[in-house]
Amino acid sequence: MAYNLLKGKKGIIFGALDEKSIAWKTAQQCYNEGAQIVLTNAPVALRMGEINKLAEACGNAPVIGADVTNMDDLKALFEKSMEHFGGKVDFVLHSVGMGLNVRKGKDYTDLNYDWNHKTFDISSMSLHRVLKTAWDLDALNEHASVIALTYIAAQRVFPDYSEMADAKSLLESISRMFGYYYGVKRKVRINTISQSPTKTTAGSGVKGFENFMSYAEKMSPLGNAPAEDCANYISVMFSDLTRYVTMQNLFHDGGFSFTGVTPEVLESMG
Repeated sequence: MAYNLLKGKKGIIFGALDEKSIAWKTAQQCYNEGAQIVLTNAPVALRMGEINKLAEACGNAPVIGADVTNMDDLKALFEKSMEHFGGKVDFVLHSVGMGLNVRKGKDYTDLNYDWNHKTFDISSMSLHRVLKTAWDLDALNEHASVIALTYIAAQRVFPDYSEMADAKSLLESISRMFGYYYGVKRKVRINTISQSPTKTTAGSGVKGFENFMSYAEKMSPLGNAPAEDCANYISVMFSDLTRYVTMQNLFHDGGFSFTGVTPEVLESMG
């Protein structure tokens, strides 16, 4: 269902990899809500070719490759996007993350620090780079909205999430800090959304993911929030209905974040 929440708005979606990804579903929902979009991902991800199907389904949206660790790439992305839109940008989704130590099976107590640096660079500092690029180019309209996807491991210990917990903590801090400065400058709001564990290509790479999905389902009064519903929530956050929400970490997790224990979890330990 669509409500024309984003009619006339223009936005950039980072990180749509395949049909399972939240960014993919968000792009579809934003388009359904009336927005024009530009899709972007790392050149290596674009070579998979999947994103072209999404672009076609979203009104032949432009696909512009950009390495989020490269300022020149990001500058070109915003310049080309504004040229395509014929004006400034109204919303940005940052759905970017990669844990090199997690991917390579290194334990948190035995991190490879070179990999760790790259994890922070890709998963966290990329948001700062995106925002600085937009800031320098004055690329965002007044009351624009920026959302970055995060996870509750930024606040609580989930051992197998490893270095990505630190990366998400840094991501959330950047959204608050830049949220202050951008709010004062252009009334731009910057928030993070902390989503339920979701069966995406990236999420499924975490050790013990299936068991944790089951645990989170039992712990959440409303159950795990599906990717499609996260896309709906993001669309609302991009709309004019949330113009005074900024610098927040917003939980979209079926109540998991504030539930201590449930009978279902206790029974499963029985």
